[in-house]
Amino acid sequence: MKKVKKNLIAGILFAVILLCGGCSFKGSTPDPTVSKAPEWVNSAVIYEVNLRQYTPSGTINEFSEHLKELKDMGVNTLWFMPIHPISVTNRSGKLGSYYSVDDYRDVNPEFGTREDFKELVKKAHKMGFHVILDWVANHTGWDNAWITEHPDWYTQKDGKIISPEGMGWPDVADLNYDNPDMRKEMIDSMKYWLTEFDVDGFRCDYAPGVPADFWYEARYELSKVKDIYMLEEDLGGQAKDNLEYAFDSNYATKIYETLMAVGKDAKSADRIKLYIPSFENNTFPMYYLDNHDVNSYDRTIAEAFSPEVLPSMYSVIFTLPGVPMIYSGDEIAYDKAIAFMEKDTIDWNRTGTDYRNLIKDLSAIKTSHPALYSNNTEGFEIIDTGNKNIFAYKRIAKGDEVICIFNLSKRQQEGVDLSSIFPDKGEVLFCGVSDSYGIDGELPGDTHTFEPWEFYIIGNK
Repeated sequence: MKKVKKNLIAGILFAVILLCGGCSFKGSTPDPTVSKAPEWVNSAVIYEVNLRQYTPSGTINEFSEHLKELKDMGVNTLWFMPIHPISVTNRSGKLGSYYSVDDYRDVNPEFGTREDFKELVKKAHKMGFHVILDWVANHTGWDNAWITEHPDWYTQKDGKIISPEGMGWPDVADLNYDNPDMRKEMIDSMKYWLTEFDVDGFRCDYAPGVPADFWYEARYELSKVKDIYMLEEDLGGQAKDNLEYAFDSNYATKIYETLMAVGKDAKSADRIKLYIPSFENNTFPMYYLDNHDVNSYDRTIAEAFSPEVLPSMYSVIFTLPGVPMIYSGDEIAYDKAIAFMEKDTIDWNRTGTDYRNLIKDLSAIKTSHPALYSNNTEGFEIIDTGNKNIFAYKRIAKGDEVICIFNLSKRQQEGVDLSSIFPDKGEVLFCGVSDSYGIDGELPGDTHTFEPWEFYIIGNK
C-alpha cells in the first residue's frame, strides 16, 4: 500500500480535530493551526550527542560525567541520537544503525537502562539543560515486535513487508500510515517519553517520509502533555508545510551548504542572504556546521571549514535568527569521520584546535541578548555595504540592538564604508581575525579595511 498523500489528508484531519475536540492546543492558544516553541528555545544552544562514540564505554552513565563540561561550554540543550535497542535482523555493520529501532519504549542495553536515562534527564534538568530525543517515525527495525504482531502496520508489496523504496536502507521496514492503529501507538510511544522521562521535545528523523497529517496530529496530542520543541529533519525543503503547525524548526541546509562554499572561496558572501528563510508561522531554522550524517558520509567539520574560517562561521550561526547546533566533536574541529555502524570512540586529544571558549563566549552573547533570541525573526535586517564579500545584518528586540559584520572571504577588503552602520554608543561584544578572537575590542572606524575572515559583533548601548 502506498503512503497517504500529505496535504489533502492534513486538511481533513485538522477539520476533524476542530469539529470533534475543539481547540485545546497547549491549553491556551486559540488557534491550533499555528505552533509555537516553548520560551526556553529562544536561547537554546543545541548539542547533538552521539552517545555510542562520546566515551570509551558509550554508556549513559559515563556520558553523564561530562555534563559539567558541556554546561561550562555554554550548551543548554541536549539532542540525543536514538537511544532505543537496535534490530539484529538485516543489520548494517557490526553494531547497526541507531535508526533501526527495535523497541520504541526501551533503551539500547549497550547504553544502559531506562532508569539510567531517566536519572540522566533529571540530572540534566537540575543543571539547566533541556533534553530532546531523536525520533524515527518513518520505519522500524526488522526485529520490532510490530513486524509479527501487526504486519498490517507496514507497507507491503506482493504481500511482503518492504524497506523504504529508493532509499537504500535494507536494515529497516517501512511503516504504513494508512493504518490508524499504528498512528495511535506511535503517538502513545512518543507520549511515553514525555510522561515517564520528562523529555522536552523531539528531533524527527526523515520527517518528509511521514505524512504531514500525522505530524499535525502528533503535535496536537503531545502538546496536551507539555510544551515541547519539535525539530524536523527536512534536508531538501520537501516538507515546508510541516512548519505550518507540527514543527518549530527545520534544518538550514542551504545556509550550511552556502557557508561551506563561501569558506572555500566558491561563492561570495552575498549569496547567503538568498537562503535566509521567511520565518513564517512562528518558526525558525536550526543552523549547523556539521551533523552525524554529514560527518560520517560526506565530510568532517575540519574538511568543510579551515581553521582560519571556522571562528567567523561559528559566529554567523550563533547570531542569525534561529537555533545553533553543535555536533559531538565539533568543539575540537574533530578531523576524523566518525563510524556510524561500529564502535569508534571520539579521540578528544586528536587535534590541538579547541573551540570550547569560542562556543562559550558566543553562547553567552546569544543567551544574554534578546535581539539574538531564536524567535526574534521580525527584528532582522540585512545591511548592504556595497561589497559582495561583506555579510552584515542588524537584529533588534526589546530595546536591544546587535549588529554583525563579517568579511567572509580570504582576501582583504579595503575601504569598506561603515559610517551609516555602527551606532554612536556601540560596544564590541565579540570580534576576531582567523584564530585571534575574543570578547571586547575596538570599534572599527567609519571606513575600515577588513582582513580576511575578520568579523565584529557589536551591541548598541
